[in-house]
Amino acid sequence: MEKETIKRIFDFLEEEGEHRAPFKWKILNNKPITKEDLDVIGNLWFYETTITSLPEGLKVGGNFDLRRSKITSLPEGLKVGGNLNLGSTKITSLPEGLEVGGDLFSSNTDITLLPKGLKVGRDLYLNDTKITSLPEGLKVGGHLVLNNTKITSLPEGLEVRKDLVLFGCKNIQSLPEGLKVGGDLDLRLTDLTSLPKGLKVYGSIMLNLSHLDEISNYRLRKMIQPGFIKGKIVR
Repeated sequence: MEKETIKRIFDFLEEEGEHRAPFKWKILNNKPITKEDLDVIGNLWFYETTITSLPEGLKVGGNFDLRRSKITSLPEGLKVGGNLNLGSTKITSLPEGLEVGGDLFSSNTDITLLPKGLKVGRDLYLNDTKITSLPEGLKVGGHLVLNNTKITSLPEGLEVRKDLVLFGCKNIQSLPEGLKVGGDLDLRLTDLTSLPKGLKVYGSIMLNLSHLDEISNYRLRKMIQPGFIKGKIVR
């Protein structure tokens, strides 16, 4: 069906009060956005679109995928119920008040600048962005994917419940003491020369094509004590 025909149908249904046009369609076609439009049920997908900004107050009930879009900033107070994927975008910062995921963290358990104390309950994908740093106290309830970024360091108190991916992060020089990774830690193609004291990795650690690949398993496990690597050391 042609775009103009779809436009006429949506316009007619809205005028008759029988149907609200989808939020995504309104944004891509520069149509007026109402308060009701900002509450999106389910997933929202802007993969490879030309969108550059979004309205304040947006809430996405499911996953929010902005990969390879032209987005340059996120709105204040953005709430995402599922995963947030910003891979291969030109985002340089995240807004204050960003919430990702419902159950953020239990007690047991830019982009150049992120708000201090940010908690992400699900997966956060920042791969192939211009990120250089993360805030102190960041906690991620799913995967944290940073591959092929220019990040130079990770913050103190970082906790990642699933995998932490630093593949190809050539600018990172060290990892913080006490880093906790609930899944795998991917350090392939990095220039790290040591692991921090107190590092806790509940999965495996991958060292292929890194300087750490030259250090024996015994020395690696000794340098992180009282930390541990529960899984394999993959070379």
